[in-house]
Parts: sequence; structure tokens; C-alpha cells
Amino acid sequence: MKTAAIVAATVSAILLITPLANARGKGSGTATSTYKASGGNHTVRGHVRKDGAYVPPHHTTNPNDTKSDNWSSKGNVNPYTGKQGTVDPYRPNSNLK
Repeated sequence: MKTAAIVAATVSAILLITPLANARGKGSGTATSTYKASGGNHTVRGHVRKDGAYVPPHHTTNPNDTKSDNWSSKGNVNPYTGKQGTVDPYRPNSNLK
């Protein structure tokens, strides 16, 4: 019973947030974030993707021209989650950008 109430509250919150995000131009599927120069990291605000999925707030590395310094790359560790990187940054079809 508690689970159903939590799910209902979550869905209600998302339905309330989505029109506000779209009205401000944030529902276009692009994450809004702020960062300084290359290197370091930044916080990405929660947002709704074009497919309707809600992406919660999270941290990510700043964009640059290398794949080897992303937290998901092998040999790196996400300092916020402690999760080890598993992606080979030198693999031709790597998901990293």
C-alpha cells in the first residue's frame, strides 16, 4: 500500500514538473548545466527527456576532447558513487563522447 502511494506521488510530481519544464524551454531533451573551462566536473539538473523519461540530478565530467578522463572509462572511479569505470575508451564503437 505504501509503495502504491509512493508511485502515485512520484508520477504526480513528474506530471506537475513536466509542463513547467516545457514552459521554460527545459523539456527539449537537453540537460541544463553550468561548468567552467575543461577539466573538473559539474552538476546536471534533473530533467525530462524527449521520450518522457525523468533523469534525476547527477554529476558528470566537463566536456573536452578526450575519452580517457570520463568516470565511466576503465581505470577511473566516480568520486560521488565510488563506482569503477568499465568502458574501454579506445574501443572504436565506444559509447563515450
